[in-house]
Amino acid sequence: MKRFSMVILCLALSGCAQAPLSGGRYVAMGSSFAAGPGVGVSADQPSTRCARSAQNYAHVAATRLGLTLVDVSCSGARTAHITGAWNEVAPQIDAVTADTVLVTMTIGGNDLGYIGNLGAASCAAAALTACPPVDPPSPARYAALDRAMREVIAAVHARAPKARIIMVEYPRVLPDEGGCARAPLSSADAALARATAAKLAEITAQAAAAEGAGVLHASELSLGHDACAAQPWMNGFLTDTGARAPVAYHPNAAGMAAIGDALVKMLTP
Repeated sequence: MKRFSMVILCLALSGCAQAPLSGGRYVAMGSSFAAGPGVGVSADQPSTRCARSAQNYAHVAATRLGLTLVDVSCSGARTAHITGAWNEVAPQIDAVTADTVLVTMTIGGNDLGYIGNLGAASCAAAALTACPPVDPPSPARYAALDRAMREVIAAVHARAPKARIIMVEYPRVLPDEGGCARAPLSSADAALARATAAKLAEITAQAAAAEGAGVLHASELSLGHDACAAQPWMNGFLTDTGARAPVAYHPNAAGMAAIGDALVKMLTP
């Protein structure tokens, strides 16, 4: 929690808290862990393939902080989709304007195939059919993500020099040890998922430190609330009834609310 406290302290100092938040423009970017597929009602009418939820952490925080939210997060997005178009979806960074006061971003998991590999491994462990192969991320992919993460943070700074940028980590999916029926995995596949999550958090923190962004350590915040926990903030691959989860290995409403609450506390020291 030391790192989390240091970020709060930084935001309390005039040299770190650059622009007042109240009433300002807030741009939320990232992948499905920011968008919130399957959580409550759609934020987009009609709904789009980005599957943005009106109850994702950005909406929770924006309502409580009195911010004007522009949510451009999109399920399936990678770092390339922050600065580049993705078919009909415009670059997410296009929403960032010079008067933006806050930008949050949860990104990088899809660059590494993190949740895709979890789903593929669980599909095989549950003896389902047509399971895709597990594709462990290579050192080259980790290095590429590190470069890309730094580049997208720098690009946001260039567009909105006075904005606070907060990188919101992926909350933990699995417990530190063991497993459960909701998350059918071999020990080797569970170890791969944990290693990928740890490296993703490390890259996020290093890129944020290098480029002057803050970090909300959702991986620490969600300790004890993984998919196997008694009070999970994360869907499993299977439900308690043994059925396939609609949005496997993604935050549920409780998880989004908790991250939104933490973001509010982080920005109101």
